[in-house]
Amino acid sequence: MQRDLFNTLKAYLPSKDFIILTGARQTGKSTLLRQLESHCKTTGTPSVFLNLENKNLLKMLNESPLNTLKLLPETTQRIVVLIDEIQYLDDPSNFLKLLYDEYSATIKIIASGSSAFYMDEKFNDSLAGRKRIFRLLTCSFSEYLRLRGKEDLLQEVVRIQTQPQAKTQQGELLHHEWLQYMLYGGYPAVITEPDVSEKIAYLIELCDSFIKRDVLEAGEQNEITFYMLFRLLAHQSGQLVNVNELAATLKITNETVVNYLYILQKYFHITLVKPFFKNLRKELTKMPKVYLMDMGLRNCLLHTFQLPEERMDKGEWWENMYFRLLAEKYNPDDILFWRTTAGNEVDFILHSLTQPRAVEVKYDRETIRESKYKTFRTTYPDIPLDFAWMQPFDEDFFRKIPPV
Repeated sequence: MQRDLFNTLKAYLPSKDFIILTGARQTGKSTLLRQLESHCKTTGTPSVFLNLENKNLLKMLNESPLNTLKLLPETTQRIVVLIDEIQYLDDPSNFLKLLYDEYSATIKIIASGSSAFYMDEKFNDSLAGRKRIFRLLTCSFSEYLRLRGKEDLLQEVVRIQTQPQAKTQQGELLHHEWLQYMLYGGYPAVITEPDVSEKIAYLIELCDSFIKRDVLEAGEQNEITFYMLFRLLAHQSGQLVNVNELAATLKITNETVVNYLYILQKYFHITLVKPFFKNLRKELTKMPKVYLMDMGLRNCLLHTFQLPEERMDKGEWWENMYFRLLAEKYNPDDILFWRTTAGNEVDFILHSLTQPRAVEVKYDRETIRESKYKTFRTTYPDIPLDFAWMQPFDEDFFRKIPPV
């Protein structure tokens, strides 16, 4: 199965800019590069795939970026060079800069890797105007259905979302798949694993192994405290992030908390959503809210894979899920929230649109009280406010979430 990002990357192949593909571990970056390699072969585009987990190859390219040229086929066409795990290079920023400045007319680099080199301040400075960065998240619900071989259900969702009066006879099947997606998340290996116990075991491995690798790669040593912070954030998803409180709880400095939050963001495990405001004196302007980027990972950190009716956190669970849906469609900087010092609140303000809009998320439609949002509507009459709910799970549910 091709990820949705495949077609976007394919469209950028003729452009001059180098492409940087980043994202959390195990989201399918290497597979996506291999699919682009196959596309190049199909279209007759010269290409070469370089996996920097190969120690001999890594040593060769560390000696000189120009050694890359020795690996290219002889051709008069521009060559696509696909580099996997570029963060293993000693100086990936300088490597890419030199090749771009001297050889961008003859080679097109598409590089994948974790966020280690992307976190380097030199990265943006040295590659300004030379690269396009794309992030590969864990699978969206549409990708989940395709990976599960449920193309018929995906088409049913599309039909419901595009036909306002449509009814479905597959509601129970859709409900089952949706709950599976919310419970175990969107890591490709989790989706394709049929055994529930193995799904959970894989998520535990992600928490215990790959996230620890992120910590070490980022140059941090205290992996236990880092992991404890991550668990606290999972418990507090959808809530304000108070650095002082987190530092006091974990008995570490504010600076350490801020650094850990930065690492968790750069490795695509969390997103900090900023507040929306116009009145600095009445509206809360400092603390962001936190959301996790994969629901299976959140449930693993919370040590619970219970169904909604058995959970105390179903409201927070659904709010985090809705954020994850928004993250597929919007730049993270364009998703905001609104809260005043008096306690008035709206979960999401989508601010990049020509017509901004607001969304309040409630697990149960019956708990929505329109009168609670009078202040927001009075303050921002030009921003329409809508509601999204999880229960009841019917055709309107799919019309309230972003299109798949």
